[in-house]
Amino acid sequence: MNEYRVLLLENIHPLAQEKLEEAGFQVDLLSGAWAEDELVAKLGQYQALGIRSKTQITPEVLAHHGSLFAIGCFCIGTNQVALEAANEKGLPVFNAPYSNTRSVAELIICELIALSRQVCVRSEKAHQGIWMKSAEGSHEVRGKTLGIVGYGHIGSQVSVLAEAMGLKVIFYDVVKKLPLGNAQPVDSLEILLRSADFVTLHVPQTPFTANMMGEGEFKLMKKGSFLLNASRGTVVKIDDLAASLRSGHLAGAAIDVFPEEPASNKEYFISELQKMDNVILTPHVGGSTEEAQKAIGEEVADSLIKFLRLGSTYGAVNFPTI
Repeated sequence: MNEYRVLLLENIHPLAQEKLEEAGFQVDLLSGAWAEDELVAKLGQYQALGIRSKTQITPEVLAHHGSLFAIGCFCIGTNQVALEAANEKGLPVFNAPYSNTRSVAELIICELIALSRQVCVRSEKAHQGIWMKSAEGSHEVRGKTLGIVGYGHIGSQVSVLAEAMGLKVIFYDVVKKLPLGNAQPVDSLEILLRSADFVTLHVPQTPFTANMMGEGEFKLMKKGSFLLNASRGTVVKIDDLAASLRSGHLAGAAIDVFPEEPASNKEYFISELQKMDNVILTPHVGGSTEEAQKAIGEEVADSLIKFLRLGSTYGAVNFPTI
């Protein structure tokens, strides 16, 4: 009989299951997220839990943690876990903060070019049989200014890729960061918004970043500029963004994360940004590449194994390293 049982939800990469089973654990790998009532009823029979971004580990869930010893978030963010409650229960929470950095950065570069060249609009017209051959409104990104809000692992990776394509890069971060290449820090968000042709957001979800981009911030942005967000859905006021796009002040946007997202692929998605020209909407897939998910599966599985076997909390977001 296996010593530990591990529950993996939300289509976690099979490599995680493989590594955990090789370590001698019994693994249940399921495709969907569990609601709070199901977690309360069933979670106590497992010693480790693996989730992505949809499963919400609330204080109520943790009050019924039973024999659970650890939680693995197979993603970057840990906002879906009540970390203080996990601390109180003595449950370390692990994540993979760097494994999907390249995937998110590449999506931003892809969308930046697609917006500047109106690729999605022209593709849709071609599918409709409309031949939209024109240079009007289509621009190279070379020589334009990219403003990066949040110069962490993803923001700095975007910086390197963008500079290689000839963009001038400026960035703003609340913490002083060492620039890579020729990127230039600016002293305030206002300066960045007024200066950039493209603004891309790479900030965590905190009380300070909630609704940080609203009507006032969009008015500060250059007319004809673009907004890209692949960080957290709570940082952008979607209705204000829609108004700025409808007015023509912003020329386009690429949004990968939303304040409210479907819990599964079976749920219908609704957004005020739908059916707008030159607006790219993607279903929170910044880190959803096979390469990134494989790396995440391996990293978090290793963290769970080291904790369950050795008591190591290396990489836990809520525990000191032991």
